Amino acid sequence: MSIPGFLISARDRARLAEVLSVARRFGVDGLMARFGLADAKVGQDPPDLPTRTRQALETLGPTYIKLGQILATRRDLLDDRWTAALEELQSGATRIPFEQLQAQVEASLGEPVETAFARFDREPLAAASMAQVHRAELHDGQQVVLKIRRPGIRAIIEADLRLIRQAIGLAQKTSAELRRFDPVAMVDQLTRDLLDELDFTREGRNADLLRANFADQDAVLLPGIHWQWTSEDLLVMDYIDGIAPRDPESLRQAGIDPDRMADLGAETVLDMVLVNGRFHGDPHPGNLLCLPGNRLALLDLGSIGIISPRRQHEFLTFVLGLRGGDPQAVADMLAVWSGRVAVPRERVVHAAERMVARHGSGPLVINALIADFFPLLRSEGMVLPPDLLLIFKAMVTMDGVLAQISPGFDLSQALEAAQAKIAGARLSALLKPERAEALLLELSRIVADAPHLIRSASAWIDRQPAEPPPPLAPAIMRAGWLITGALLVLALSQVVG
Repeated sequence: MSIPGFLISARDRARLAEVLSVARRFGVDGLMARFGLADAKVGQDPPDLPTRTRQALETLGPTYIKLGQILATRRDLLDDRWTAALEELQSGATRIPFEQLQAQVEASLGEPVETAFARFDREPLAAASMAQVHRAELHDGQQVVLKIRRPGIRAIIEADLRLIRQAIGLAQKTSAELRRFDPVAMVDQLTRDLLDELDFTREGRNADLLRANFADQDAVLLPGIHWQWTSEDLLVMDYIDGIAPRDPESLRQAGIDPDRMADLGAETVLDMVLVNGRFHGDPHPGNLLCLPGNRLALLDLGSIGIISPRRQHEFLTFVLGLRGGDPQAVADMLAVWSGRVAVPRERVVHAAERMVARHGSGPLVINALIADFFPLLRSEGMVLPPDLLLIFKAMVTMDGVLAQISPGFDLSQALEAAQAKIAGARLSALLKPERAEALLLELSRIVADAPHLIRSASAWIDRQPAEPPPPLAPAIMRAGWLITGALLVLALSQVVG
């Protein structure tokens, strides 16, 4: 590898040797050498290189699996062969006998499993690269699951993160191709995601926060967290029994209406992304369950995305501009999103016009939209910000699930139905006491300055039309908007109150 030996600490050298060994075994060392990350001959890439890369990442464990999952969202940089291969990354792992976990689990519980639970299944329900899951029953009959962190996994992940950061720091200096990926930002995202997922208390808090967001919607379930037993390396939560949304027939056999589930799934993801600002980062069928009564459960909440009100507005403007046949609105958002890459305005407008022509009428099928959208971005040299890519990933994943259980499902109908709720959420945020108080304070300051502002405005009007406006003109206009806004807030607060 091109990292000088003196930069690698003794504790990380064994892991580095393992990484290079796996790269050679799967024939991806040539790919690493292209970016200056390995000492190997750079030749022509074999046709199955994306598949080989996926297999190597799976073999290397959770850090590299997560890196591959992040890369799978970069459709603005990678073509379909690569994203399709990386989307198939699986985090399955060999199951560990419970005897090897027992001491760790009981230390976290503070008591033996036999006394904590009325029944405990020593055979795991599932196993992944970061954790293993076991079922149990509380003394009151409540069914629960224990998510147990694999012993030693934190040390491995921390070593991987150090190696990746050192390698990227060196490689980006010589590889223009790698710099397009903004690798430092990608490593920062990888570090945040993995450290969050390593701490199971964070997943528990995510569940509590999402449950609060859906407190008034009985059809959406989040597992309850048993905090008295939950710690950084152990998560105890309610067991939810349901059916994964993989095909409509299995749902019908269980008395579940697949079309109603599709409507609920669309409403749920739009609420998360555009109303609540907190969303499940990976809503694939393994993380969703359909329950009798046409209810939906969200599981595996280690990966949660946060979307700011500004980004919500941008995303909604983009989609509504697309649906409304407004290429200028679409172009404005594309220009904002690719701001760090200088792209001529005419190319941005041309890209927007093509998007509107292809997807501005008829059903809005997110997967079809993305299939056109990201190749177009690549061809025009545009790169999207990482937080927006996570939103697109969540939308694409959910859209794929909905299409499986309700073929022909049109997400645009759900979006139109959600517009009133989205507007209501914006208004509620505006009417929060702290927002209203800040606006009123600003208004009081303007009122105190009103005589001076009015005199300036009158003098401006009396001048010749050809004379340029005084420096105070923008302030006067801003004052007018603030006064109008403040009066609107006051009127609405009176109506709501």
